[in-house]
Amino acid sequence: MNSSSLKVLLHWPISILALVIFFSTTCVSATQPHLLRLGVLGRTFLREPATFSESVSEEFQTFYYNQTLDHFNYRPEILGGANASAPIFAYLGAEADLDYDLSGIGFLTDNAHQFKALLVYIEHRYYGKSIPFGSREEAFKNASTLGYFNSAQAIADYAEVLIYIKKKLLAENSPVIVVGASYGGMLASWFRLKYPHVALGALASSAPILYFDDITPHNGYFSIVTKDFREASESCYKTISESWSEIDRVASEPNGLSILSKKFRICGQLNNSDELKDFLERTYSIAAQYDAPPSYPVTVVCGGIDGAPEGSDILSRIFAGVVAFRGNMSCYYTSNTTDYPIETIQGWGWQTCSEMVIPIGRAVNDTMFPPAPFNLTTFSRDCTSLYGVSPRPHWVTTYYGGHDIELILRRFASNIIFSNGLRDPYSIGGNWKHIDTFFCFCFCFSRVVYMVLKNISNSVLAILTVNEKGRG
Repeated sequence: MNSSSLKVLLHWPISILALVIFFSTTCVSATQPHLLRLGVLGRTFLREPATFSESVSEEFQTFYYNQTLDHFNYRPEILGGANASAPIFAYLGAEADLDYDLSGIGFLTDNAHQFKALLVYIEHRYYGKSIPFGSREEAFKNASTLGYFNSAQAIADYAEVLIYIKKKLLAENSPVIVVGASYGGMLASWFRLKYPHVALGALASSAPILYFDDITPHNGYFSIVTKDFREASESCYKTISESWSEIDRVASEPNGLSILSKKFRICGQLNNSDELKDFLERTYSIAAQYDAPPSYPVTVVCGGIDGAPEGSDILSRIFAGVVAFRGNMSCYYTSNTTDYPIETIQGWGWQTCSEMVIPIGRAVNDTMFPPAPFNLTTFSRDCTSLYGVSPRPHWVTTYYGGHDIELILRRFASNIIFSNGLRDPYSIGGNWKHIDTFFCFCFCFSRVVYMVLKNISNSVLAILTVNEKGRG
């Protein structure tokens, strides 16, 4: 099946024109490569429960747009008014169902009224309801059907939709500002570079556009996770650092895995110590990546570890941190499906195995984690076994750039804001450098100060949060 539809939610309140598009792109025996999702929002245990209230949902109407399957092959196959000069703020969806993001992204709705802006939210192809070939099973069937699943096709989708909207609403003179966070922030910056005739500007929040090839140190992500925990509590940091060898020691004992399974209240039985260590690593990484108000997960984890009863052994303190972060459960599943939606695991797995090869790793004693260097040979072998394709580790820097980024952006870019919260582990791959100039950006939040670190030009800005907590 080569056609379906693109879901659109439209809202016409008195003072805000809001259009929400849920993009429809007609609108294994190997170990899954280690998944560290970039997504802007964590699961519900990381923040206040997301409530897409009736008052909010009623502001949107649903429409559908038929989208081109392949924008770069002239054999077209279809996958299944506003103020004429008012701006259009377009949120570019990332590696998840757009439904989940809508209730947690307040920046656009908070600022749309001031600019009398039209709001557009577009879902990324192959996520949510934006599935080609009639079903997720068919779309993910093999490398042939997955071959249309990449960032270049996605931003071409966004361009086609935005051009259509401007024409349909007689808004050809309305400037478009694209907005994205994390992977979506990468897409926003790349969209401005690739489609300057469509978007006048871009806000790229927490966008690790430089975490490719060897531009950013492989251990950068885990170095910032380590820094976050050490800043929260030195004793917490030391406990975590010392726990890995203790896990291995207990696992090596007779019935050691059973002891660990019971101590950490694992659902079922641990197969090996790495299963538990991966679970804990993911716990600490997610806490750092989404260490924002009101919950401040890193503080929550460390509060559990440091607040364990006096005399608790090291693993009991670690488990207390798990309980504090994840809640007091009857048992805990170690699978990453407890932390990420299954479609994100499937979709981002394909994306990282094809083009989004982000080389995250760590050496001995350079973080609070045990060594786990990134090995491209092993990574490629696993991807080939899973999907039948070899990764293209240099494609992102070939297609979008990355090396000598300051020179390239100064020559060719304009109207791009890169914002980063320095507690976000992915900020290490963002576009910023330290200088001593301070600048309070126009939409500062409570307890947050923004600092311009390195302006590439008058219209390409690098901005970060320097508050003790938070994310850009």
